[in-house]
Amino acid sequence: MTDTHTLTGKSRIAGIFGWPVDHSRSPRLHGYWLREFGIDGAYIPFATHPSKLEQGIRALPALGFRGGNITLPHKERALALVDDVTPLARRIGAINMLVVREDGTILGDNSDGFGFIANLQQVQSGWRGATGPAVLLGAGGAARAIVVSLLDAGVPELRLVNRTTRRAEEIAEAVGGAIKVLPWDARADALKDAALLVNSTNLGMAGQAPLELDLRNLPKEAVVYDIVYVPLMTDLLKAAHQRGNRIVDGIGMLLHQGRPGFKTWFGQDAQVTPELRAFVLGA
Repeated sequence: MTDTHTLTGKSRIAGIFGWPVDHSRSPRLHGYWLREFGIDGAYIPFATHPSKLEQGIRALPALGFRGGNITLPHKERALALVDDVTPLARRIGAINMLVVREDGTILGDNSDGFGFIANLQQVQSGWRGATGPAVLLGAGGAARAIVVSLLDAGVPELRLVNRTTRRAEEIAEAVGGAIKVLPWDARADALKDAALLVNSTNLGMAGQAPLELDLRNLPKEAVVYDIVYVPLMTDLLKAAHQRGNRIVDGIGMLLHQGRPGFKTWFGQDAQVTPELRAFVLGA
């Protein structure tokens, strides 16, 4: 696999809108797959200020782009800037994926929930939604996609715990279903009889405050999943592993969420492999 290739007039082009975007690993991810399949194409980072987002998205069809991704802080706002939205993205209330259709219209979709579940099932193949309640910490950008994906996977009860209870209540009201909102100081009690614990906050991320959570009430059979991937092995995952819980780190969610877009724009069903994981982490 070589790091260089020449584009032609037939190149398929996609990109990612973010502000900032220099931290994004998506160009590295898609670049790996483009080289793996020998595709005449490119995936470009667009550092797009919020004031220019609509202009940037609307330019894609005129420039011949196949589509792209949307990352922070644009995911919710971009929902109103496309021509059409999938039912799933509408339920989530945010898009992370753009598809330029044959007629030049732009479809908004969301693959974050797909990435979350695909990573969970790849790393812990025995996990089933119906096994028991799930506890989700956080009500930020990724949380709503995770809530929808867990409910769709058959979780009997989803306990949503956030530092700002109102944010969690807004998600519960918008999504509906078996969601129980709990205050932040009840997070340890929420772990009783849970089959899955997910951290979707930035607590425990490099440069952020630690996540303070007593795991005593969490069953040993439960899976613990942290979507933070810097560091890859968070203190939560270390503590869970030490007490015998199965764990899932966060980099796989990023890798798997890229697969639907890559197939749509570049026509190949890309897979997440140990080699890909090592390459993207090496950024």
